[in-house]
Amino acid sequence: MGMTITEKILAKSAGKSSVAPGESIWLNVDTLMTHDVCGPPTIAIWKKEFGTKAEIWDKNKLVIFPDHYIFTENEHANRNVQVLREFAGEQQLPNYYDVGTERYKGVCHVALAEEGYNLPGTVLIGTDSHSCTSGAFGLFSTGVGNTDAAFILGTGKIWEKVPESMKFIFEGELPEYLTAKDLILQILGDITTDGATYRAMEFDGEAVYSLNMDERMTLTNMAIEAGGMNGIIAADEKTETYVKARTNREYEIFNSDGDARYHSSYHYDCRELEPVVAKPHSPDNRGTVREVQGTELTKCYIGSCTGGKLSDFTASAKILINQKVRVPTFVVPATTEVAAQLEQETLKGISIKEILEKAGCIIAQSSCAACLGGPMDTTGRAVDKDVVISTTNRNFPGRMGSKQSEVYLASPLTVAASAVRGVITDPREFLI
Repeated sequence: MGMTITEKILAKSAGKSSVAPGESIWLNVDTLMTHDVCGPPTIAIWKKEFGTKAEIWDKNKLVIFPDHYIFTENEHANRNVQVLREFAGEQQLPNYYDVGTERYKGVCHVALAEEGYNLPGTVLIGTDSHSCTSGAFGLFSTGVGNTDAAFILGTGKIWEKVPESMKFIFEGELPEYLTAKDLILQILGDITTDGATYRAMEFDGEAVYSLNMDERMTLTNMAIEAGGMNGIIAADEKTETYVKARTNREYEIFNSDGDARYHSSYHYDCRELEPVVAKPHSPDNRGTVREVQGTELTKCYIGSCTGGKLSDFTASAKILINQKVRVPTFVVPATTEVAAQLEQETLKGISIKEILEKAGCIIAQSSCAACLGGPMDTTGRAVDKDVVISTTNRNFPGRMGSKQSEVYLASPLTVAASAVRGVITDPREFLI
């Protein structure tokens, strides 16, 4: 019996010739990532268990990105960053990207890709549920709690159970009015928020491989919204081009065997799909945009690890060019590299940044910002009675701030169209 791509990567990491779902194995971690929310408690647990004089297992394999609550005057948030700063100094960490310096990057999941840490065939563990994002590069990536992360800090190992795999195949050419966000929201509506619990979600098909790396990261990013242990897309030429432009480190490409066993498979014809949203208050509360069209909005938000990449803003610009937004519309580039690209990339001879600014969007500094609510002074934070349409990944009560707000999740095309009209609007009204 053959193996899936996830099983092959885990077998390699465990030093085994093969593994099977349900088997528990020790993994040798290639990269551990943390940030300002989970980093401090992870460090505290590590110091308690391994000793204040201990050294971490491999300082070159630890990557730290302050990104969640950073552009704020909140003293508790600022203290968290200071803890990271002191730890990086104590351990002489080469991969600490401090806020307020030229090294600062922004949202960890996108910065991992940009800085060349996403190597095909490796194991990447993060103290963040959306660490599954990196699986877009043909690697195994998942989020863990602070205690597991502290154990990795000390040993470089983690005890994991091999997951079953589910396959999601998207055939046909992707219409211009659909994005990866529509595809993953379609899946969530079909299998619900626990439909892939502790399973690998493998994405395949012509439409998936037509996507650029930004868009592939949107698919794998939201695997966790279905309860998935990891999301994964086999590496191809696009993957290698991206990786080789950012690092000269070696990697190994794995593909699923033709006779690999899957828990289940789902097939989609992209020509039969249409723009969708996740209605309040769950990512699996799917509806077509046309079903909720006309819903009045108080804010629009384009940002986060899910919706703050260059492709998200170029998609938005297609609709926002020569238009004006009718409600406050917040644009938050995921990273400083994306922010710079907004000035360089053009549409009809105009920079993406200028298009967004002329449309009346409020452009904020690169960070997680309102995706996780954040302190009261967070840009774009939802307040009482807000009705928001957003490119982010979760819409539980209070996720973007007030528990009295309502958040719709949608593609950047749908958010941009809705910003122009001031009500939820199908992007096909602008594109067809």
